[in-house]
Amino acid sequence: MNYRWLIFLLPLAFLAVFSCKKDKTFTKGHLDFSTDTLLFDTVFTTVGSTTKRFKIYNNNNAKIKVDEIELMGGASSPFRINIDGVSGITHQDIEIPRNDSLFAFVEVTLAVNNTTNPLVISDSIRFRTNGKDQYVKLDVWGQDAYFHANQVVSGVWANDKPHVLYGITAVGYPGIDSNLSLTIPQGTNIYCHKNSRLLVYKSTLNIQGQYNNEVTFQGDRLESFYDDVPGQWFGIHLIEAKTSSINYAIIKNGSVGITVDSTAAPLTLNLTNTIVANSDFFNVNVNAGGVVNVENCVFGDAGAYSVLLYVGGEYRFKNCTIANYWTGSRVGPSVAIVNWYKDADKNTHVRPVTNSRFDNCVIYGTATDELAVDTIPGATFDCIFNKCLIKRETVYDYSNFLNVSWNLDPLFTAPVDGDFHFSSGSSLDNTGDPANATTMDIEGLARNLGAPDLGAYEKL
Repeated sequence: MNYRWLIFLLPLAFLAVFSCKKDKTFTKGHLDFSTDTLLFDTVFTTVGSTTKRFKIYNNNNAKIKVDEIELMGGASSPFRINIDGVSGITHQDIEIPRNDSLFAFVEVTLAVNNTTNPLVISDSIRFRTNGKDQYVKLDVWGQDAYFHANQVVSGVWANDKPHVLYGITAVGYPGIDSNLSLTIPQGTNIYCHKNSRLLVYKSTLNIQGQYNNEVTFQGDRLESFYDDVPGQWFGIHLIEAKTSSINYAIIKNGSVGITVDSTAAPLTLNLTNTIVANSDFFNVNVNAGGVVNVENCVFGDAGAYSVLLYVGGEYRFKNCTIANYWTGSRVGPSVAIVNWYKDADKNTHVRPVTNSRFDNCVIYGTATDELAVDTIPGATFDCIFNKCLIKRETVYDYSNFLNVSWNLDPLFTAPVDGDFHFSSGSSLDNTGDPANATTMDIEGLARNLGAPDLGAYEKL
């Protein structure tokens, strides 16, 4: 029998077998995307509809099978998705050749003038591949408002409708612009999307609220559940700012309410008649030489320190209530002052605390010690505490502390609810220093300048 024909058939058979095997081999890798967030930033007048797209990449050297693609909001979502020409809430067993891609199309339809909509409506698309879930976030602006998405801003903001911060809203920005100025007038409501912040870089911020017509900063989730959820946005961050002012603002539910980072002016921030509360870490953090003047302010609950004054600067606090009644565990006192740090190489650096004072202030809360001063020998610590009420188990017996009342109960009205008013009989009543008191309290009530009260509130 002549088997010579097998010489030709066997290679073909092997080729066919291995070609089929290779064709059925899928990578154990993951997907890549052209974006992790799709933002619909067009504001419609009545009913809006637009389409955006992003690419799904298989950057592996073998083809990939996407087990499932799902619009997480389901049929009730305002978004609709189309994967490579096929519409539907879910898609299964999608194959993408090696080093190839396909398009995903997303459409949204909203009655954006519906004031019951959240300010930002969010959903996501889940991609399940090799047992791993990856997500592309979908966001659309849901109400009539001024939206600032990763934008450099200046001038005067209108207050006829809310402002929404998305990403970084910057008054000056490294490498782009500086020496700008932003004024925010009374009654402006500012809602901040997750991870957003207001950044002021070598520029000026002026917040001009008034009593009963404050400027408010809070998260953009409007459901009542989020009224007291901390960490919904990053906060206000001043970096080498020109002389700025914040008067009659309410800043709440951030990670760090206000950060003052270094200074480019004799006075970085004049902060007056302002409430900062319910921050995940700090209500106020003054860092690396910031110069602040703070009067008639309330700094409430925070997950770490209510006020952190770190690595030097000048701090002048007058008639302030600093009271931390955080309901969970927290890691520090209401107020911490530190004038040194160690760099990455463990070298110690000192920045002096100079020309600093706390007059007629309350430093209180649920911790055993609500004030911590951390200094090292030879480091300048020029900070006076005059006529203050301070809670601390082991009192500081230094000449910096003048006529301080230790560990007396302030008898706040409802401190767990953030109400730091008080009545007659409180240790705050008529115990302040007239020479270093504000003339009005945070609510516009004239102080008794013969015997003013401690803290931001004057007793009624």
